[in-house]
Amino acid sequence: MGIPFPSEEWVAKYKEAVNSNPAYKEAAKDWVHGPVSLIVKAEPSIGLNEDIGVWLDLEKGVCKDARVVSAEEAEKAPFCITGEYARWKQVLKKELEPVQGMMQGKLKLKGDLPTIVRFVRAAQELVNSATFVDTEFLDEK
Repeated sequence: MGIPFPSEEWVAKYKEAVNSNPAYKEAAKDWVHGPVSLIVKAEPSIGLNEDIGVWLDLEKGVCKDARVVSAEEAEKAPFCITGEYARWKQVLKKELEPVQGMMQGKLKLKGDLPTIVRFVRAAQELVNSATFVDTEFLDEK
């Protein structure tokens, strides 16, 4: 049985996956632009009753910290990406590339898009890292 996304246990496993991904370490070796946060919008129909934030403290190819935070806390990160649960599910299943999703308005970015675009390979490797986590999606229970 997988680990429910989003949950503290999932985020902890995700941090491990990011830090054990050598391709991410290489792609993000020059990242010094601060934390990146994700906000998963509430979806009461699947039991997600409030927005959930995921804080990723990323620096030079290492995820120094990863934790579940409130949406308000997540919005304080220099880069905050917000999306509906269904969009994040598409990202995690590699059906939606995150930078492309931001450019198409499917994911909303607060932060400097050109900086994110320069690190598109690092963003892709963050997604690849997520595929190493045995994920259970709330709408598939």
